[in-house]
Amino acid sequence: MSTVLDRPNAIPVPVPIPSGEAVASLDRVTKRFPNGVVALDELSLTLRRGEVVALLGPNGAGKSTAVKLLMGLSSPTSGAVAIFGADPRNHAARARTGVMLQVGRAPEMLRVREHIELFRGYYPSPMAYADIVQVAGLSGIESRFFGQLSGGQKQRVLFALALAGDPDLVFLDEPTVGLDIKSRRAMWAQIELLVARGKTVLLTTHYLEEADSLAQRIVVIDKGRIVCEGTPAEVKSLGSTTPGTATGGSVKIIRCATTIPTHALLNIPGVTSATVNGDFTTILTRQAESTMREMLALDLSLHSIDVQSPKLEDAFLALTGDHD
Repeated sequence: MSTVLDRPNAIPVPVPIPSGEAVASLDRVTKRFPNGVVALDELSLTLRRGEVVALLGPNGAGKSTAVKLLMGLSSPTSGAVAIFGADPRNHAARARTGVMLQVGRAPEMLRVREHIELFRGYYPSPMAYADIVQVAGLSGIESRFFGQLSGGQKQRVLFALALAGDPDLVFLDEPTVGLDIKSRRAMWAQIELLVARGKTVLLTTHYLEEADSLAQRIVVIDKGRIVCEGTPAEVKSLGSTTPGTATGGSVKIIRCATTIPTHALLNIPGVTSATVNGDFTTILTRQAESTMREMLALDLSLHSIDVQSPKLEDAFLALTGDHD
């Protein structure tokens, strides 16, 4: 046991060391709709205690379907779904979950404090009212009607309601939409605190920076199947390799103006791809320093050099082919 005390706005409560035990799973799940559309195709996913899992994918990839199955709002065509070892529709299992949906709504003529107290009443062991207000950053607006709040304030109220039951498993669907930078960072900090207390968070977001910052594990799905799964660093590395290339090592992206032909660049040890776009060439390499030395030896006029680590956005586009 340890206690979170060294972070801003931290709630001083005992923190169990995360054990990594499975709290939710999709086991070879297929979801086929009556119109013949296959939203999920034998997809398997396990969520473990004390981690943030970011579920990424282009529109229509199956993210929402996967979340609805885990919430018990839909049933699979085949395969098994479980949370805390039970059917997601089980009342006791549901009492241990919290949900914040992107399309969430709340009665506009109820005050913030009334919403919180109402939701706390749904759970056998709710989070303390004062802690909810603190975690969600609602101090000073508890007496305001929901309909009078700004978009960002409404998001923070919906976040508060997701935490009202002090859940062990939290589904967050685009949680920071409409938040300013300060509020977004504050919510990130609170999500990290939840995980430090052994909670599990399934995050869907279009802010790839958010997934990169928060998630211990990223799962990328496309057309109902998992196309990549790993830590943010692993996913970025995988997304920066060409088919058939080994995935070990640290990939770097070199962009420069050079007269070296692509076939010569591909002969340099560590280089996995080389493409020309106008006056500039982009090289992917696992040995950036030695690659640069070789290139400078071959082309003394080499200039406009830019060396970067791959971004999650680059990996996402490479893995899904989603250029929208």
